[in-house]
Amino acid sequence: MPELRLHHVSIIVRDLDISLPFYREVFGLEPIVRPPFPFPGAWLGCGTQQIHLIVHADGSFRTSNKIDRSDLHFAFRTDDFEAIVAKLQSMGFNADAAEGDPKKIYVNRQPTAGFPQIFLLDPDRNIIEINGAP
Repeated sequence: MPELRLHHVSIIVRDLDISLPFYREVFGLEPIVRPPFPFPGAWLGCGTQQIHLIVHADGSFRTSNKIDRSDLHFAFRTDDFEAIVAKLQSMGFNADAAEGDPKKIYVNRQPTAGFPQIFLLDPDRNIIEINGAP
């Protein structure tokens, strides 16, 4: 079978003026050239892969502000897990925040997966994992 590699992840957002700064500030992603599609959005570079933000006025199907680690999500990998935890905390994210707080993070340094994981929500309640996978 031919080799396959992940190229991009598309994420539904309601308001590009809110979501684009979130992905730029929290994850340090920078915009890359996006073709002139007939719908609004933005493309962001992430190493050799891409994150595509696609504006959809109705948003996603999620109605809960709870971080459900078993729900659909995508993951960033980091080589400095504790630095990411510290960065998120410096931006006001907190594992002790109340459920439903947009700055709530779930941090698990010894998960079943075998590598540390952080879970958080973007402004549209999309679930994001950051891990220290080898």
